Amino acid sequence: MSSTAALQPDPAPIVACTISRDVQNFDLLIEDMEALMGESWGDLSFADALAFLGQEDASSLEFVAIALDAEDEGDLGLVIDIVAAAKGRGIKVVLITEDVSPGSLHQLLREGGDEFVPYPLPEGELNRAVERLRRPPVEDVVAEEHRTTITATGDRSGVIIPVHGLAGGTGATMLAVNLAWELANADKDEPPRVALLDLDLQNGAVATYLDLPRREAVLELLTETEAMDSEAFMQALLTYEQRLQVLTAPADLVPLDLVGPAEVERILEMARTNFDYVVIDMPSTTVEWTETVLYAAHVYLATLELDMRSAQNTLRIKRAFQAEDLPFDKFRFVLNRAPGFTDLNGKSRVKRLAESLGISIEVQMPDGGKPVAAAADQGRPLALAQPKAALRKEIAKLAHSIHEINVGADAAQTRKRKRR
Repeated sequence: MSSTAALQPDPAPIVACTISRDVQNFDLLIEDMEALMGESWGDLSFADALAFLGQEDASSLEFVAIALDAEDEGDLGLVIDIVAAAKGRGIKVVLITEDVSPGSLHQLLREGGDEFVPYPLPEGELNRAVERLRRPPVEDVVAEEHRTTITATGDRSGVIIPVHGLAGGTGATMLAVNLAWELANADKDEPPRVALLDLDLQNGAVATYLDLPRREAVLELLTETEAMDSEAFMQALLTYEQRLQVLTAPADLVPLDLVGPAEVERILEMARTNFDYVVIDMPSTTVEWTETVLYAAHVYLATLELDMRSAQNTLRIKRAFQAEDLPFDKFRFVLNRAPGFTDLNGKSRVKRLAESLGISIEVQMPDGGKPVAAAADQGRPLALAQPKAALRKEIAKLAHSIHEINVGADAAQTRKRKRR
């Protein structure tokens, strides 16, 4: 007995599904899904997704790709229900968003989104996201030498010192890491409690400079600041040589607007009340919460070099901040790779640069050369790798100056309280 039906191959099982208002609005998603999954994927509307996820057939799904744009924010409650239903069945969720507000994206990630990919889709990014979903979970285990042992006190009023590079390669991360280390060692008898926060969420390299692992707990902390308490904050930190406490950048690439002013304000308040000094490695890009950090800062260090890039960017940021009536007077400019003592022509150029920009360059750091790169490759501060380097001595001088001013201010306040 023969039958043409017997010659037909079985249809490929559906192991992935797109969910959107209209998938035709996301033509690049269709192309990437066909390239990645062949015929093993389907498509659902928002209206049909909840019903399907409640059926037994949904148990075969490996992941769903939820695509939404600004028009869908009015139905955010429905989308959150879909995410919850998928997670309830053990299905991974990839969020594909176009022009969705940071608040909505933050909420979707907090409710269970596993991966985020912006639309239009970057080449190969969906494939990489699915590969990450398929990796076995890695336990976020911290080696004993990197585990923070200090406890939260909540009784401090720490000095907040952001470091902002006004152009790429001006040494902002190098300064932030080494300044934090020097502050942590500013007083041998009573070492200050120092936290180093890497808020350059996309390109943060503090972990590399100190040879520290990147942790999943950081992303969880950033996306759940409303529920953050002092214990959760301290557990997200890593320690370097039991002297410096570090919040590294997230392990994966995340959008800079993943956190907003409210989230950053909570993190700064938690750090400020538990540490004497809080050094922040800022993104070179000005973001929505840069203003939040500027208002919280006691001094805002900005690194630049003696070149046209730095000059133009300094002028831009000065005009922008002054136009918004922001406290630009908190800026302290740090010139990296400054001319040497005998370079009179170079010193004249520095003076002309400052005058033309209408700023004061208060700190001039010498060119550290190859020892700086070598120290970074070793994952060690200059004080440990190159203690006699001129650059290290200049950063140590800056740290001791900050510490002396802070200690003097604290002593003055104590005397004032006693008089009362």
